[in-house]
Parts: sequence; C-alpha cells; structure tokens
Amino acid sequence: GCPVGLGQLRAVLVTHRDFRGRVRRGVIVVHRDVARDVLGVFRTLYAAGVPIRRIRPVEAYGGDDFASIEADNTSAFNCRPATGSTHWSQHAYGLAIDVNPIENPYVSGGHTSHPASVPYLDRSRLRPGMAVEGGVLVNAFAAIGWGWGGHWSSPTDLQHFSSSGT
Repeated sequence: GCPVGLGQLRAVLVTHRDFRGRVRRGVIVVHRDVARDVLGVFRTLYAAGVPIRRIRPVEAYGGDDFASIEADNTSAFNCRPATGSTHWSQHAYGLAIDVNPIENPYVSGGHTSHPASVPYLDRSRLRPGMAVEGGVLVNAFAAIGWGWGGHWSSPTDLQHFSSSGT
C-alpha cells in the first residue's frame, strides 16, 4: 500500500559523529533518485562535525514514528501519511529526512509532543545538533535543493528536510 516499492528505495550507509564525538555508522533509507545527494549531505555534516544521535531505518522501531523520535533517531523512509493528513508524507516516498528530532522538534501551537524536546523550543541558545537558519545542517540540504520545515509558519517542523520542501 505504500506509494513506492522496495525497488525504488536504497539503503545508504553513512558515517556520522554522535554527541560524544565518536564515529558511528548508520543506515538511512531514501528514494533511489536522491541517494547520491543524500550521501553528499551526510559527508558534509560529518566533515563539519555536526553530531547526530543515531541513524537507523524506522523499521528498527516497528515503523512507529513516535518511538523513533523518542529515541532521537534520524530517519527517512516511513510509509505513513503526513502528520494530521490523509495524504502520503514525503517520508512515504523516501524523499524526506528527519534529523535529530529531539533537538529539532515538530512544534504546533508552541508545544511539542516529546518531553525531551521542550528545552529545544527555545531556539535562541544554539546547541549541538540543532538545525538553524544559516547553519551547516540547513545549508547542506539547501545545497541539494531541499527545503526545511523550519521555514514553515505553523506547524514548524524543525527536524524535517525534503526534496519538495513539504
């Protein structure tokens, strides 16, 4: 029932630094058409030392987006509708990535559903792993033409990057 089949997806092995500076490897599942660009983004983030808690396919959490976010997991493909919608999410096409979802919360009405994200609602104090305008994380995705949910007015999805900007 997903809008893309397995043959259209690629598991991309990426190297990243965790929040202790340790080198880690993770797997992110994306649409085959964007795999090379996504690998380039993660190379940029690695070279700049941008920390990422973990990178695992959402299947490691039983396909549960909430559980993946609670684990501060960076992920892409997830066969699900867009939040609050009956239309497919860009994640269901493998064309969206959520990065450090605790540090970069989904914010609706000034609130987040994840208690660990509450301190990150205050974006005036820059902390490791945060996506901010003009920062390495936002610029790396912009360089491949992807939009950032931090530009949305309401809700604001600070973790969300997608090829369509939605």
